[in-house]
Amino acid sequence: MRSDAADKRYSLEETSNMTPLRRIKKRNSAIKRIADLDQRSDACVIIHYSCESFYDKTDGKTPRVTSIAVRNFASGQTDSFSIHKIAEQQKVDFSNIESNYDTLEKEMLAEFYAHVAKTKHCTWIHWNMRDINYGFPAIEHRFKVLGGIPVEIPEERKFDLARALIDVFGVKYISHPRFENLINLNKMTARDFLVGKAEAEAFISKEFVKLHQSTLRKADIMANIFERLSDGSLKTNAKWKDIYGLSVESVVTYIKQHWIISLIGIISTAVGLVAKLAGFI
Repeated sequence: MRSDAADKRYSLEETSNMTPLRRIKKRNSAIKRIADLDQRSDACVIIHYSCESFYDKTDGKTPRVTSIAVRNFASGQTDSFSIHKIAEQQKVDFSNIESNYDTLEKEMLAEFYAHVAKTKHCTWIHWNMRDINYGFPAIEHRFKVLGGIPVEIPEERKFDLARALIDVFGVKYISHPRFENLINLNKMTARDFLVGKAEAEAFISKEFVKLHQSTLRKADIMANIFERLSDGSLKTNAKWKDIYGLSVESVVTYIKQHWIISLIGIISTAVGLVAKLAGFI
């Protein structure tokens, strides 16, 4: 993912500043939010978008947005917005897209924000879409640059899946690049998936359909990750200490949340001790 750098920054903050008690509170809060969203899945949408590479920009301009996918979590219905679709609608030949970038991108973003206006009640599930490099602010800025007026999505209506996974499982739940490695570990279909470098190359080569297919696939994968996270079937590399930490509070919290397992463990230990004592009699 292009936002993997932001994911690493958050990991650094997490490991350097988090106390055991705060770690537990953040985990419980994330679990509660995930459960709440799962209960009203019809009002949750998954968003992902592709853009021009921001690493190769030397002119100071923000990267162009090339495609956006918005998938309803409950129904799977996906609305997509892309430069090549607008070009087709306006009878602009693909070979002339570059000379019409501004017009096509503005129209695409206008369609996207018209959709946002109709789904203001929804919670937007995303992956590290937090800043002007890659995120909601970047899309808003592009539309403003092109003369449009974006529809703001309130912060409380945004849910960062990348951060939630760290809050639930700890920073070591999977190695970087997390998105790709999580796909591989859980054996998810990655057909049409492009990594950040490949997306940048596709933009340069004007392979807009390829970019759009990758965007759609990533939105689908994010929905899959969230669903598995919600039902507890998501596989990670997290160990007990990564999830709960090593502290008295962590042990107490684990016992409270897994009291049946803890009770079985206590009974097993007690039975073992009785058996040993019986052997001495």
